[in-house]
Amino acid sequence: MVVKLPLARRCPDQGRSMPGGTVSRNFPKRSTHALTRGEEVSASDLAMAARMPGFNGLKREMLDALLREATVAKLGRGQLLFRQGDTAVSVVIIVEGWVKLYRVTPAGDEVVLNVLSEGESFTDAVTISAAVHTVSACAVTRCRVLVIPADHVVNCIREMPEIAIALVAATSMHLRQMVQRVEQLTSQSAIQRVADFLISFAPCTQGACRIALPYDKSLIAGRLGLKPESLSRVFAKLRLVGIDVRVSEAVVSDVAVLRRLVINDQIRFHGSEKRGQSESFAVLR
Repeated sequence: MVVKLPLARRCPDQGRSMPGGTVSRNFPKRSTHALTRGEEVSASDLAMAARMPGFNGLKREMLDALLREATVAKLGRGQLLFRQGDTAVSVVIIVEGWVKLYRVTPAGDEVVLNVLSEGESFTDAVTISAAVHTVSACAVTRCRVLVIPADHVVNCIREMPEIAIALVAATSMHLRQMVQRVEQLTSQSAIQRVADFLISFAPCTQGACRIALPYDKSLIAGRLGLKPESLSRVFAKLRLVGIDVRVSEAVVSDVAVLRRLVINDQIRFHGSEKRGQSESFAVLR
């Protein structure tokens, strides 16, 4: 079996430079992916696919039929899965690692739309309609992805319409997530967004803990709609309330502080420098 993936292309994809610093919007109308060797799907890969929203409602024989032609591809950090404007050739399910979805503006700036992890799928809708990708997708860590050829998906839908309903359910979930992301970007402050992000990866619900950062800080900034320098300022403020964000982890003195920050991002001082006392900080309740 083979999997359609690009050769050694790396992201971010900045397009072709044009006079005046703009980016060419003449993306290829057909996929330019090369063929690379894939590996067989394991039992654990199939089990993960069976737990995915939409797919978890399929009968076992339907899921087996859908995944019969699937293979697993390994991606290196920075490897491009597809580019904005490429023809969709497969449904992709992340088995391990992180993948970012992004667009490149006419000015050449990268806009991160989402960062997906294991157990999440994408390209569902564009694949079954033979459309072109409106975003680019790139592995931001070492990844393993489950790839289902588009023609096989369409054939399965013709024989088992329930599969189409499962794909629609997955697409609907993606839409809900995008609406939630837009709401977060428009209604939350930078501190609230960062606190909410850290909580989502916290290994505990109370007390002190260490939170491993899933990917680099520049991508975290893009994911949260912030400039890297704005994210650095937020990290500096968080140190005042016992949250020390380091290279690859955040050391949190109390997870409850993060939860309060999501509700109220105001930080106030206790103590007085004029009296020679040390300063302490607390989140407003």
